[in-house]
Amino acid sequence: MIQITQLKLPIPHSREQLEEKIARTLGIRPAEIESYEIVRRSVDARKREGLHYVYSLWVKTSREKKILTKSKHKNIMSINPVRYRFPDPGEQVLEHPPVVVGSGPAGLFCGYMLAKHGYRPLILERGDSARERQDKVEHFWKTGILDPSSNVQFGEGGAGTFSDGKLNTGVKDKAGRNREVLRIFVEAGAPEDILYDARPHLGTDLLIQIVETMRRQIQAMGGSFRFRTQATDLILRQNRLRGLILNGEEELPAEAVILALGHSARDTFQMLYRRGICMEAKSFAAGVRVEHPQEMITRSQYGEHVPEELKAASYRLAQNLDNGRGVYSFCMCPGGWVVNASSEPGFLAVNGMSYRARGGPNANSAIVVTVTPEDYAPYNQEGLPEALSGMAFQRYLEKMAFKAARGRIPVQRFEDFCRNRQGGAGGFPPCIKGGYSYENVRKLLPEFIGDSLEAGIRAMDAQISGFAMGDALLSAVESRTSSPVRICRNEFLESNIPGLYPCGEGAGYAGGITSAAMDGIRCAEAVGKKFVNFR
Repeated sequence: MIQITQLKLPIPHSREQLEEKIARTLGIRPAEIESYEIVRRSVDARKREGLHYVYSLWVKTSREKKILTKSKHKNIMSINPVRYRFPDPGEQVLEHPPVVVGSGPAGLFCGYMLAKHGYRPLILERGDSARERQDKVEHFWKTGILDPSSNVQFGEGGAGTFSDGKLNTGVKDKAGRNREVLRIFVEAGAPEDILYDARPHLGTDLLIQIVETMRRQIQAMGGSFRFRTQATDLILRQNRLRGLILNGEEELPAEAVILALGHSARDTFQMLYRRGICMEAKSFAAGVRVEHPQEMITRSQYGEHVPEELKAASYRLAQNLDNGRGVYSFCMCPGGWVVNASSEPGFLAVNGMSYRARGGPNANSAIVVTVTPEDYAPYNQEGLPEALSGMAFQRYLEKMAFKAARGRIPVQRFEDFCRNRQGGAGGFPPCIKGGYSYENVRKLLPEFIGDSLEAGIRAMDAQISGFAMGDALLSAVESRTSSPVRICRNEFLESNIPGLYPCGEGAGYAGGITSAAMDGIRCAEAVGKKFVNFR
């Protein structure tokens, strides 16, 4: 197989133009290309008048040896692509099917792999199935009536379902898990361009369909699901896992349990801590959602004349401040909405989401400040143990946000934020799912977060002109960027209780849809290496 990198073509172009460019680059006729696979496609926008795509491809041709012998180009080389392979089964016998707690990306992909290889997993989800959950969420946004078990955080598909659905990840992957995740998504109905786009995304509307399809696939392979079912305790005997207590009463025997909890399972974190599961506080980030007109963002990224197929532009920004804090953008949603992402009565958190078309008038992104376990102690009003102090800090921020606007999302113009005053509406309306009101967001935040946000947003204006515009809208509070805890695990991915596998973002081992899905596959592999399947 030949790999070509840095192959450039204008935007837009046809498939025939791509194949002709491949042939010219290799010095062969198009008919001599047996097959090719696009590995990556990114946009080069450094020259605004000459926007183009940059490709990496794998090409199969009978002329491979001659091409590699003659070629002096650094962008043409031999490649042996890594294809994902699930390990051979272990030898220990499972008396009961493995149980996956949570049906977010980590739980779904763990369940998928276990089902595919004959382990007949049971997936438990405290919330509703995807469609019922969507109805509950939209009802909450309209009425403010929250279902604590089925909301933006909990339910089939996990927190990532109500997001932009980004699938890019910085995780280094030598085993082919990343591409396997994308392949499974495509198999479940995702567009094929996610296999190669540098910044692939799905959108909330498409994610709901894909999650439902994956459930049906898992069931067809022997897996099963139970909704409105929460793991409320562990059954431990002689320091060994024997099963779970469900919904506070039902006993479920199990020797292998994968904890794919998600980053908001606070009651479950507390239960695990009481049960002696090794846990530690970890750093995360907190701040606000910021909105700008999408047209301004797209123009700043691509210039005045933007090809139709590029649609809404995204960005990624970061600043290191003199006070030692890092401020950065997170989960940027082109043409998206800020959403009320609360999961507990009396507490308010925001997130961002986009639909597949990214057609909304505003761009939004979390702008967040790094926070560490050293920051948590003054805000631990609940007196939680140190391992859970990050969770206490999140709850402090969310309680302040809820009180400020009486359950609605607090919104503030950036100019008013800088002047620490309430203010009111500005030059453009927010795109928000859920009720909102104009409040003094600055007053809700610890001083070190407010000061860092102001400095960071002002500095980001040098990267995107107009980013620090006075009418930019800030919504509070963005507190669920990642899990506030890490559930310790060993080289076999087990906790200090054998058979208990902490997994994904909630356990502290992932930071997005794809990395969570990859960790779910890793945990399925760990179960597979230890136990024989049911075939």
